[in-house]
Amino acid sequence: MQSSVPLTAPARPALNHLLQLDGIRFLAVGLVLFDHWMAERGLELPLGALGVTIFFVLSGFLITRILLSSKDKLSHQPNGGLGKYLKVFYIRRTLRIFPIYYITLFVLYVVNEPPVRRTIGWLALYATNIYMAYYTTWMGTVDHLWSLAVEEQVYLFFPLLLFFVPRRWVPLTALLMILGAIAMRYVLYRARMPWFIGYVTMPACLDSFGLGAIMAYWWLYERERFERVFRHSGWIWVSIALFAVVIYFTKVLPAIPDSTGLPGHHNVMSDVWERLAASLIGFFLIGRAVVGYTNPAMKWLLENPVSQYMGRISYGLYLFHNFVFNVYHTPPTHITLRIWRRLTDIVPFLNSSYFFQFSYFLALTVLLATLSWYLIEKPINNLKDRYAY
Repeated sequence: MQSSVPLTAPARPALNHLLQLDGIRFLAVGLVLFDHWMAERGLELPLGALGVTIFFVLSGFLITRILLSSKDKLSHQPNGGLGKYLKVFYIRRTLRIFPIYYITLFVLYVVNEPPVRRTIGWLALYATNIYMAYYTTWMGTVDHLWSLAVEEQVYLFFPLLLFFVPRRWVPLTALLMILGAIAMRYVLYRARMPWFIGYVTMPACLDSFGLGAIMAYWWLYERERFERVFRHSGWIWVSIALFAVVIYFTKVLPAIPDSTGLPGHHNVMSDVWERLAASLIGFFLIGRAVVGYTNPAMKWLLENPVSQYMGRISYGLYLFHNFVFNVYHTPPTHITLRIWRRLTDIVPFLNSSYFFQFSYFLALTVLLATLSWYLIEKPINNLKDRYAY
């Protein structure tokens, strides 16, 4: 049964700040950092991919919520307020995302970071994922920027799509996004294309955004359904179990040889179904956080001051962590490792456990993200108040 809430207005403020979502951001970025700093230490789970996928679902929810609310508010204006609808959205996105991204690229270019020098045009155009897919290669210190490229590419078409699609067709549109992404990954798999083309290309990620869009539609226009689906945590455990099944069969089914020689054990489970399973975890985890976890442990995990702060600076944490350290591409001569060796020369005990080195990487990343937040991001973010939805 659908909610009796009228379609003309949400049941309560649509764009109110949802406190526990900052905690979800912390969990998502934590999975990425843990994966990139703990790889090749015996834990072979796609935790980084899971964290990125949770971010995609969260973005799908937040931008759909914003865009549909803005469309409703401006519907009485000429042409449905399309000009203001697009102007406000893109100005606010630009203020939030572009400054620290381009400052980071500029600094890395000046210090002659090889992949930045070599691919600056692709990086500047948010086309990192296209470069990786076209040349079938990773990009070293900047390869994590593929996910930011995916989000920016979604922002290019999604606002117009939601504006022109009638409201009642939004769930169907989101469902087609989900099915289209799965179909694309399957076609790429059957064609024996390099596995990461289906991992980094924007259309192959749209199931995550589509699930987020469905969640936003329910939140705005079918609130009773939203609260009925996400009121309890049982579906989170079901989605985690499904994800575990996919990972299990990824391990036990034969690997499909990659024509380019890229490493990894890949087959239909990893290349087609893993992202959908991870997206369902994000779907139920985020939906429950929007309603609000009441379990004391989970409520504390998402709402304690550390989680809230780390979620607030999660963009900087994600942006900078790969430049601090990554198992796969950081050379021994990298400045962070040279500093670490100097520290361990002074305090040899620090070499007794990788825990200390991990903590060192985390401290550096948090420091950089904190400086970025207070000196650049937060002051610029305050300008968004001039462009309210």
